[in-house]
Amino acid sequence: MTAFPKLFQPGQIGKLPLKNHVVMPAMGVSLARTNGEASDDIIRYYAERARGGVGLIITEVTRIDDKTGVATFKQLAVTDPKQIPQLQRLADAVHKYDTKIFVQLHHPGRETTSQLLNGTQIVGPSAIADKTVKEVPRALSTEEVQALVKAFIKGAVIAKTAGIDGVEIHAAHGYLINEFLSPYSNQRTDRYGGSFHNRLRFLQEIIAGIKYMCGADFPISVRISADEFVAGGLKIADSVKIARTLESYGIDAINVSSGIYESAPTIIEPGSYAQAWKKGLAKAIKANVSIPVIAVNNIKTPEVAEQLLNEDVCDYIGVARANLCDPDWTRKAAAGQSDQITTCIGCLICFEAMQAGKHIICAVNPRLGREREFAALNRNGQQRTVAVIGGGPGGMTAARTLAERDFKVALFEQDKVLGGTLNIADKPPLKDKLTLLNQQLTNQVEANKNITIHLNEKATVEKIQALQPAGVFVASGAKPIIPQLPGMGGKNVITAEAYLSGQAKVTGKVAIIGGSMTGLETAEKLAGEGHDVTIIEMLAKVGTGVNPTILIDLMQRLNKYQPTILTGKRLIGAGEHGVKVLDMINHGMADVAADTVILALGVTPNTSISAPFSAAFAATKIIGDAQVGGRIAEAMRDGYTKAYVFDND
Repeated sequence: MTAFPKLFQPGQIGKLPLKNHVVMPAMGVSLARTNGEASDDIIRYYAERARGGVGLIITEVTRIDDKTGVATFKQLAVTDPKQIPQLQRLADAVHKYDTKIFVQLHHPGRETTSQLLNGTQIVGPSAIADKTVKEVPRALSTEEVQALVKAFIKGAVIAKTAGIDGVEIHAAHGYLINEFLSPYSNQRTDRYGGSFHNRLRFLQEIIAGIKYMCGADFPISVRISADEFVAGGLKIADSVKIARTLESYGIDAINVSSGIYESAPTIIEPGSYAQAWKKGLAKAIKANVSIPVIAVNNIKTPEVAEQLLNEDVCDYIGVARANLCDPDWTRKAAAGQSDQITTCIGCLICFEAMQAGKHIICAVNPRLGREREFAALNRNGQQRTVAVIGGGPGGMTAARTLAERDFKVALFEQDKVLGGTLNIADKPPLKDKLTLLNQQLTNQVEANKNITIHLNEKATVEKIQALQPAGVFVASGAKPIIPQLPGMGGKNVITAEAYLSGQAKVTGKVAIIGGSMTGLETAEKLAGEGHDVTIIEMLAKVGTGVNPTILIDLMQRLNKYQPTILTGKRLIGAGEHGVKVLDMINHGMADVAADTVILALGVTPNTSISAPFSAAFAATKIIGDAQVGGRIAEAMRDGYTKAYVFDND
């Protein structure tokens, strides 16, 4: 008996049976071949999620036009019958696990760039630029719109011919069809603009054509943004009317999302957003249609997914990034092992990679996008002992990977709990997803019988030598950078890590040295506690290197406290009553009053811990911050890859 009965009861979309109510919605991954064919990499990626138990997979945005419809360099396509054989292989790979698959038919409209189109001007319903892309599109002619209708229909026919179970028409997120639906982006005066029904005509003709060519029993889902979250854009009342009209056109399901590029955090939410924060959108749609409603709601845990089904928010749960982080999310939930799931932390590194033109990656799943490269662990450990020093995210990942390879792992952590820097990083406001990740990584390590955990125990060369290990992995982390400047040893000068961990107290006015992510998050926490905060940054602006979406989200919250932000200022020294700074432009000196000075200048590898082990053991691997300061992503990737290749010769 599963703990989530509604999530795991059989379902149906149109006449297509589904084994459960878990849907993996479309997410761009850039793993296809450059000609749009399904590559071995993307087939393996989807097959692993099917093996993990997902009921329905909807592919990444799949282009229907090679000239103006390109969204990424390595995007699936249904533009040429030559793509059918590889698409067939994808369908077969997913079907092996009794999982169904839809292809999502897509055209980006004005939300792409001419760079992706080999210099061709981007297109849209009207010559109105998206404020994030900042390229003015060419308005499509009536004849071009009609040609794109045929291209969508052709894409559906190619998908069906390949053995795909259905299609989803992407009419959300500010892409081309959404642009036609919304008066915010559609100012046409022909038959595809103006009135409500004219704005829906493009989508109506696509649906009618697919039904005609593929048959009434071939399922069609339509994805919509129920609220565009921009002034003058579609709101929920408009989308309810759209949904009811689409049902009358004969579609089989509606997939509810939100936002356009100009309101991007509502599409791909940063970690500060709560699970199910927008459930009211899907609930309003479901109350007005009789066809199944799929909905994304920033779902991380099966407990919240089940709750939404109990509340009649939707019929099917869109589990998106959670399936990137853990391809076994569904299987673990069904088996009552939700505490073993590796949870999405909302860091948006997946989106960063895609925006940079790379294939998708994940902070907490080092295998994402490399499933074929890391196809199978070499289980040649033969119960030989390996010592792992440091129980942070990198150390725990290395320990778990080695244990799965049948090594006997001795994991040493000098603190009383596992987690390392996660126990500090989760202390600023709205960082509960890091707390959850830490608990789940800990659960995974504790559940592995090949791992012995030594808490409150400092590893020494002598202790490790007594184990006669086959290898030693040093994941001892890093230490805060403390510049060699006057006053750094003062009682009122502390590190951000010392404050966040509770080891040091803060009084009065606070000057934070460093405007990176750590400095800004520390400032938010202090300001929320009532402190007068000044942030001092040497560069021209704060947040350099921080994901733009996360930075905007954080600064909107921080600015409510009206902190003082001084940029272009370099720390010269500290004293009892504050700090002295140098202006990087005019080279003038100034004093900044503060009762407490907090250093948030980054970290440097703690070589004093790693060096003795490197000297004593030939098979020593230094991982994570112990080698190069980085984020959770780099620590977990380093821990996994070095444990994966260790002793594989």
